[in-house]
Amino acid sequence: MAIGNARGIILLAHGSRDERWRAPIEAVAARVTALDPQARVVCAYMELATPDLRTAAAALIASGARSLRVVPLFLGMGKHAREDLPLQLEALRGSWPDVHFKLANIVGEEPELVELLARIASKS
Repeated sequence: MAIGNARGIILLAHGSRDERWRAPIEAVAARVTALDPQARVVCAYMELATPDLRTAAAALIASGARSLRVVPLFLGMGKHAREDLPLQLEALRGSWPDVHFKLANIVGEEPELVELLARIASKS
């Protein structure tokens, strides 16, 4: 993929002070990279951990990404997803008007995840 056409995917999670909390988020990033080797995949966090969304976006843009998809790894539509994230995306678009930013649905609203969680919960 040409450097100027690179796609970036930011997996955005809440964040925690506990370093072990990152492991499942980073496992998802590794799996996304395996599924889509052409994309540049990074993790970012709303609070309590780094990098934040702006820092992650800046790194991807500096590496040549011109299209960024932000995937909120939240189960529900809380304050971060409903209020904070749209404001942050607006600020990113203002800082980098030549970059295309797309906000994916929160993963908890995706039918595939609801189905998977139901299957996990019903295991005996």
